[in-house]
Amino acid sequence: MGKLLAIDGLNIVRRVYEANVEPDSSAKAESALRHSLTSFRKLLATHEPTHVLPAFDFGGHTWRHDLYARYRENREPMPAVLKERLPDFYDQLTGLGLKVVEIPEVEADDVIATGVMRWLAEGRGDAIIASTDKDLHVLIAHGATVWDHFKSEWHDSKWVEDKFGVPPEKLTDLLALMGDVSDSIPGVSKVGVKTAAKLLQSYGSIERIMAGAGILKDALGERLRKDSAQLAISRQLVELKTDVRMGVTWNMLAFDATHIN
Repeated sequence: MGKLLAIDGLNIVRRVYEANVEPDSSAKAESALRHSLTSFRKLLATHEPTHVLPAFDFGGHTWRHDLYARYRENREPMPAVLKERLPDFYDQLTGLGLKVVEIPEVEADDVIATGVMRWLAEGRGDAIIASTDKDLHVLIAHGATVWDHFKSEWHDSKWVEDKFGVPPEKLTDLLALMGDVSDSIPGVSKVGVKTAAKLLQSYGSIERIMAGAGILKDALGERLRKDSAQLAISRQLVELKTDVRMGVTWNMLAFDATHIN
């Protein structure tokens, strides 16, 4: 059986870069990418995959912006000194035997979701996702596991339930209800993770929550009714695409460990 390692590339690069509190500079970018390359090497050595999917955001406009023009409007852009060095970093990853995947108008999360779901559906073996992105944890419900490279810990169904109060299969609904300030996803006003979890524990899904919202006479019921339209949009925004045309084959993603020796 094989083992797919899907790496959320910018999740590593941006976290390494931002861990350095020094002002933006060429030296800071070079240091971050040097340490990021070390992180990739460590991931490959630790998990010994047969196939690797290193996914990176292409940047710019995405299908989510078509759905909601304010998507990510408050997010700080990638520092220019870091962005301009990414092509060289991709060349270094190619030198490790990896095939970098970045697709216009599609985020890395969608690429990873598509690859992981196809891999599992075809019964090819284990699927590991290297990321700290909460959205990707929904894939645990389908048989994937998530590895937090920075804490060197596994995230499974129990971890998701302990962290969010719901199992992985309900995580997308929870994220839609609570919204995401960093991505400018509105959710429902004044609904955080605890309230969202309680609603899902009681009703089971957004559809059932909204079906029962009409009889809720408290402030929460009023907010659910008032924000029903933006909740519907939020649900679409947090949904991972699993039908991305990736432009790669499994043979192209096959990994030969001799490249890192």
